[in-house]
Amino acid sequence: MDSLPEINSPTTETASSGAAPPVAESGRRRADRHCAWCGRRLAASGRQGRPRLYCTQSCRQRAYERRGAVQRSGLPEDAVVLSAAEIADLQDRLFQLRCAAEDVGTAAEDGASTEELRKMAAEVVSVAAELERLR
Repeated sequence: MDSLPEINSPTTETASSGAAPPVAESGRRRADRHCAWCGRRLAASGRQGRPRLYCTQSCRQRAYERRGAVQRSGLPEDAVVLSAAEIADLQDRLFQLRCAAEDVGTAAEDGASTEELRKMAAEVVSVAAELERLR
């Protein structure tokens, strides 16, 4: 009778290709975790129990203060509150993204070289990545 592979051991095809996703001992995938306040990547603690939500006590305190302010203001808990400066910054970054995308479209219509289009596409990706940052 053939022996069956262990549940948590990779098969020969995934081991050779390196395509197997990281799997915790419980069988769940380990996803990169980020601070619920500032978005920094959280280091894996290797401990059992509930995973950390915040990278530092300071971020935990800021989140606590924000929850209290939201409760006092009567806003829904999932409301996003931005200052006028944050809104202006967000609008500027959206404008930069639109301009970069329009530049790529114009360059493609004008017959730009592949290398030039690659550079412009990389700029669009860079602007979009910066746009993802809300804080």
